[in-house]
Amino acid sequence: MNKKMGIEWNLRLRMAERGLFSTTDLVPLLAERGVQLSREQVYRLVTSPPQRLSMDVLAALCDILDCTPNELITVAVVNQTVAKQAHGAGGPDGAAPRPRRTTIRRPDST
Repeated sequence: MNKKMGIEWNLRLRMAERGLFSTTDLVPLLAERGVQLSREQVYRLVTSPPQRLSMDVLAALCDILDCTPNELITVAVVNQTVAKQAHGAGGPDGAAPRPRRTTIRRPDST
């Protein structure tokens, strides 16, 4: 059985706890700690979980927000079981769709 790992990215929550509600508020605070990121990069960092995160950025965020990495990132096992639809079941009531004769219309050749 394979386990799929998922993360919860709690940066926005930690920012709100410190009274930081705008993503642009982080830009100068990161720069003070030697991390140069554009406004767009910071916006993406705040609004979606990063696929890669440098240790410098993580350390700066923890310093700015006075938190630990465990407070920024929550790791969990994600068990996503997708129920397969029975073959032929396609209607809203679960009934198989009825076949329909195709009509081919050709332009007049006159």
